Amino acid sequence: MFKGIYLQGKPHAWRGRTKFRLAAGAAAILLTFSGGAFSQGTSQGPVVGAQEPQTVAVSPAGPLSLAKAIELALEGNPEVAAATRQLEATEGQILQGRSRPNPELAYSLEDARSKTRTQSWQLNLPVELGGKRAARTKAAEKSREQAAAQLAELKGTVRANVAAAYFDVLTAQERLALAKDSVALAKSSTDTVAKRVAAGKVSPVEESKARVAEAGVRVELAQAASEQRNALSRLFALLGQINAPFTVLEGKAENLPAVPPLADLQPLISSSPGVVLARIEVDRRQALTELEQSKRVPDVTVSVGMQRSNETQRNVLLFGVSVPLPVFDRNQGNLLEALKLEDKARDELQGATVRLHSEVAQARERLSTITAEIQSLQQDVRPGAKSAYDAATIGFENGKFNFLEVLDAQRTYFTAKSQYLKALGEAHRAAADVDRLLGASTVSGLIATHN
Repeated sequence: MFKGIYLQGKPHAWRGRTKFRLAAGAAAILLTFSGGAFSQGTSQGPVVGAQEPQTVAVSPAGPLSLAKAIELALEGNPEVAAATRQLEATEGQILQGRSRPNPELAYSLEDARSKTRTQSWQLNLPVELGGKRAARTKAAEKSREQAAAQLAELKGTVRANVAAAYFDVLTAQERLALAKDSVALAKSSTDTVAKRVAAGKVSPVEESKARVAEAGVRVELAQAASEQRNALSRLFALLGQINAPFTVLEGKAENLPAVPPLADLQPLISSSPGVVLARIEVDRRQALTELEQSKRVPDVTVSVGMQRSNETQRNVLLFGVSVPLPVFDRNQGNLLEALKLEDKARDELQGATVRLHSEVAQARERLSTITAEIQSLQQDVRPGAKSAYDAATIGFENGKFNFLEVLDAQRTYFTAKSQYLKALGEAHRAAADVDRLLGASTVSGLIATHN
């Protein structure tokens, strides 16, 4: 404040400093522009610093493999992260289950008068009987095993979903390539018909039909492109990615998984995630039943203390034991509930085993049926439809067939290829279902995620 007043009193000094600062700023600006002019004089290209943000090229991401997709999904899936936190939270239950009851410090005062006052200090120590602490710890450990089994089941589901979505993308890419081939063939057929119309060999109506057919095929091409984009969006949503960093996927949709014999799959049901989770639930309910049974045994409280009487000027040692009498509350209601829930868990285990046997058999049968359909399409339907289409095209060029027969043969050929691609997608989804039901770790080398 004092310095400002001083400068106001000397305007010449203030003006001098202002002029100095303005001159320094002008010199800096002049040097900057002169440096830019010098760089432009030595080089005719643009300034590197100004164009650098526009010319920096982002290296394209490499092809995405199925194993990498599953790894990214397990790392970025929020449900897997939540299940992992649940597993970590069960450690707190175990820690709390191992804790012993806290001792209690009691103080009492008798008679407010100083001469006849009596004070007592007492330490009460609860002693748990009936194995409560061990039963409580065992129940907490079973809860941790249950959380671990739930996490494993969720990871298996995520792996199966990623595998199904991955092969959906591959199938959509094949369908898009088929649509492009269809457009190319339709364009060639339209050109051929146009030439024949110009030569006066066929009616102009044939050209109109060809152009209508070409327009329909272009609509199918737009639908195939949209389906591919949707399939990519579903896949990268499972990976926890907003944008698609990968544009190329490894593998081919035609790489079908093997069809394992049903006799090889049935022994794996006992170690499947669903059955393991149901079995752990039975063990946890048994541990909770043991905990409720231990609560029927009353705990003992041991008391040790000292009493001081001002009237007698003496200290008296106190020792006591207290035991609650289980006359009315014998924990019979909680024990009955625990026993019934244990029976319920056993019934659910049996139901889960039967259900998984049925679901695995159905998924395996669906995979086997679709594989047989694909083989039939590969060996008989597609070659026959292709031969009929080639023959119709050659016959039309030679004037032996009309264009309706060519369109019918073309439609039959591309319908067969579309049916083939649809069957490929169904086969991979059936294999992913078997993978999800049995767990990827138990069917290594057989199902979609290991294809």
